[in-house]
Amino acid sequence: MDTILKYFEPDQDIVTLLAKGLDCHPLLATLLCARGITSLEEARFFLNPNFENLIDPFLLKDMDKAVERILIAVENKEKILVFGDFDADGVTATALLSDFLEYCDANVSWYIPHRIKEGYSLQPDHIQMAIEQEIDLIITIDCGITSHKAVAKANLEDIDVIITDHHEPGPILPSAMAVIDPKRKDCGSGLGYLAGVGVAFFLVMALRKFFREKNFWEDMPEPNLTDYLDLFAIGTIGDMVPLINENRVLCVAGLKKIKQGTRLGLKFIVQSSRIDLKKIDSDDISFKIVPRINAAGRISHARICVSLLMATDINNAEKTALLLDNLNIKRQRIEQEIVLNIEHRLEKNPDLLEKKLLFLWDDKWNPSVLGIAASKLSKKYYCPVILLSSAGEYAIGSGRSINNINIYQALLESEVLLEKFGGHAMASGLTVKKDNLELLDQNLNRYMEEIYSEKNFLKTMTIDAILDFDDINFTLAKEIDRLRPFGMANPEPVFMCKNIRVKSSHIIGNSHRKMILEKADPRCRHQVEAFHFNITNPDDLPDYYPQIAFKLKINKSQTNAAQIIIEDL
Repeated sequence: MDTILKYFEPDQDIVTLLAKGLDCHPLLATLLCARGITSLEEARFFLNPNFENLIDPFLLKDMDKAVERILIAVENKEKILVFGDFDADGVTATALLSDFLEYCDANVSWYIPHRIKEGYSLQPDHIQMAIEQEIDLIITIDCGITSHKAVAKANLEDIDVIITDHHEPGPILPSAMAVIDPKRKDCGSGLGYLAGVGVAFFLVMALRKFFREKNFWEDMPEPNLTDYLDLFAIGTIGDMVPLINENRVLCVAGLKKIKQGTRLGLKFIVQSSRIDLKKIDSDDISFKIVPRINAAGRISHARICVSLLMATDINNAEKTALLLDNLNIKRQRIEQEIVLNIEHRLEKNPDLLEKKLLFLWDDKWNPSVLGIAASKLSKKYYCPVILLSSAGEYAIGSGRSINNINIYQALLESEVLLEKFGGHAMASGLTVKKDNLELLDQNLNRYMEEIYSEKNFLKTMTIDAILDFDDINFTLAKEIDRLRPFGMANPEPVFMCKNIRVKSSHIIGNSHRKMILEKADPRCRHQVEAFHFNITNPDDLPDYYPQIAFKLKINKSQTNAAQIIIEDL
């Protein structure tokens, strides 16, 4: 599929104002402009975020009820259960809140359900478990907003439930004593962009303040909340929520915290991922740290990660980090087999790609990795993808979307055919009776045909600026690096150069091309290292490109050098 290129055209007056006022490269000013930053005050805050104007956590609906109940539980040594989710967001959030409550000397335990055996979120069976353990208070983390039956059962058993979540609530909220979810219609906090770990961090902010007002910290020092920002950064970047406002401020601080290497378990995950701790960035978190954390929940059990992130024993932390590494390799292999299986199926039935939404199921697929497989396929074929494992009575699966096509809304329209589902616009999980699979496929594709036009399925790429090849250097890469961490709502900039020659190249692995590029002009000697990942035809390697679209990065393996990652040709 051809990519439609769009070119960002900044207001030159604003670019001049920012470049002059910040004393920065005009390209950095252009990129700030592309992010809707038009004043010097906004630009300075974006480049040097600080904690001064963080939103008051008590603006989150029900926060006041939650902190009052938790203080009573802490002071009276009531049994508190922190109930989390099995992905990187849920795992980091569970470790964050449990860590804080342990510091407060609370009678606290934590629990993460098994992805396949128990499924997502708080269920009535978990309340039975809580009864047997004589739990007095359950605090859900990154889940619970649709756990009506479980909360109703807890109420009957005199167990209080506080829900903290960031997923879309239904029309009626569960009857918990407090429901903290910035996506509640009646929540005026404006924090709808937080991940689950973000909501947990704001709860901890509110608890520290409320405990201070109640003189709780008289006999112990107040905890330093920056100690939890490493967990905040990993969960937030991992959950692909917008990296704006509070998320940006706290992620920038969180990355600094990670570089200090103070959290033992995280230090060993970084080590086993072969990352230089001092140079770690958002790419390393997205592509190396988060997949390892998620691998535990997909292949084994996510509780491994919570224990690791809270670890104090060096030997155990090192062994567990190596275990995560092995689980991640296993996860990659399983996922690769599924993607290859689907590729073969599509070769035999190319008509499947004529549909607006690719909807496939198989008895042999491992449901734990279907979200990643769906993500890869949605990017390759540029359409929403839903994959399901149909081994049992029910098919269990995941969906991923593209552009602004809301996959959650599509599932909501077919709610009668689903046993359960959840998620958001770009990613969803679902359970459906096998008898309903074909009808669900038809309904979802009909919905896509009716609601979305052809333009919604076009692959587009915005070029932030056209660069002269001679301008690509370490200084420019360092300027661009000031915009990090990149992610949703703060995408990594894409540039274009024209008339480029390949000076030398070789293949790494089976499909990655490493090159030295230069201008196709004998008078220009300037050379830059480049990578082109996942090339489709390693036997047809051009030595000249009329144009390349690429991302510009600091070269971590060479001192004071830049490198480019080719996105499109």
